[in-house]
Amino acid sequence: MVVSLHLCHVSTHTLLLLHSPLAHNLLPRKVPSLKKRFFTAAATMSSSPKKVLVPIANGSEPIEAVITIDVLRRSGADVTVASVDKQLRVDACHGVKIVADSLISHCNDTVFDLITLPGGMPGATNLKGCGILENMMKKQAADGRLYAAVCASPAVVLGSWGLLKGLKATCYPSFMEQLAPACATTVESRVQKDGIVVTSRGPGTTMEFAVALVEQLYGKEKADEVAGPLVMRSNHGDEYTITEFNPMKWTFDNGPQILVPIANGSEEMEAVMIIDILRRAKANVVVASVEDKLEIVASRKVKLVADMLLDEAAKLSFDLIVLPGGLGGAQAFANSEKLVNLLKKQKESNRPYGAICASPALVLEPHGLLKGKKATAFPAMCGKLSDQSEVENRVVVDGNLITSRGPGTSMEFALAIVEKFFGRNKALELAKIMLVS
Repeated sequence: MVVSLHLCHVSTHTLLLLHSPLAHNLLPRKVPSLKKRFFTAAATMSSSPKKVLVPIANGSEPIEAVITIDVLRRSGADVTVASVDKQLRVDACHGVKIVADSLISHCNDTVFDLITLPGGMPGATNLKGCGILENMMKKQAADGRLYAAVCASPAVVLGSWGLLKGLKATCYPSFMEQLAPACATTVESRVQKDGIVVTSRGPGTTMEFAVALVEQLYGKEKADEVAGPLVMRSNHGDEYTITEFNPMKWTFDNGPQILVPIANGSEEMEAVMIIDILRRAKANVVVASVEDKLEIVASRKVKLVADMLLDEAAKLSFDLIVLPGGLGGAQAFANSEKLVNLLKKQKESNRPYGAICASPALVLEPHGLLKGKKATAFPAMCGKLSDQSEVENRVVVDGNLITSRGPGTSMEFALAIVEKFFGRNKALELAKIMLVS
């Protein structure tokens, strides 16, 4: 008896069968070594990381790209960030610079469990213009493997390639009319799943979208496990709220000048959401590396490029200094004498400063920058705060200080900064455009 085993495309249902008593009965008992190899290979496959491709282009929306990459890597997925341009560095929207892991041309022969596209314009158009990506996506669909897109990309890319025919799909509101000619059934869901296709609406829905992709790859239990530490909103779509003490007016001349330091180990979602949203509000945001070079490797291995080194930024004056979190990044901030001195001068001159996630506990608290202030931080870090009375709030403002909890509160945090500088109407206008509320 000859048994031929082809394990390279075993489905989930097949893997379940392999672990059943039926499988043991079907396998020949006189070839135990074969049986052992069969089950060893099956077990390896069932536990191996899913391979995911996230193509990016000049003009991609950085919030959508980075949240998707970060959340999927949290799940254990093997995520490749691939540039569809001729170089690894991509100039995304709002001046955010991302360095890809690979060129798309080097991914052509790899089989991915999921290919997922960020939106942004002209990023979606640039993705559409990539012939290699088009061939890969069409093969992905033909082979019955998962594919996804958010914001403009469902309409501009998937729809134009005929990959949404007969499916329910959603996208950014202003692109909805482009979905109908693509033979898709348009829906206004924040995240829409139909068979092997997942689509979503925009920056404000991307975290939900990314968690949905984790569920498609690994199941609901893993999705819930990943979602917990993100501190996501339970009331998606509602107006954001802030808790404020000792209100004061945040002032500026000629547009607010804002410093966002980044370091190796910074939380990329938090950094990018802060930078992106504040630049949408027309603030002048300076991204400064506290390392000895401009490129940093963030907590989930996303490579970001700063505008300048902290030494250069320290020569400037800022209306706000705001720190993203991430354990390694926060520790680097706390160890930077130059940055700590800038923060202390900011506080002494009664100018605004803030932090999110690990940074309130690991940077502000030990350097006396929370003394006499109400603040919050990442839930696991709140025990380090001397005043824990307001830690359950998602965003806390106390005079010239603003703090927040984690990745899932970053948009509210950034919008609260917009509100303090430009007023609530401006912040709500941005929230609506981004589909936060």
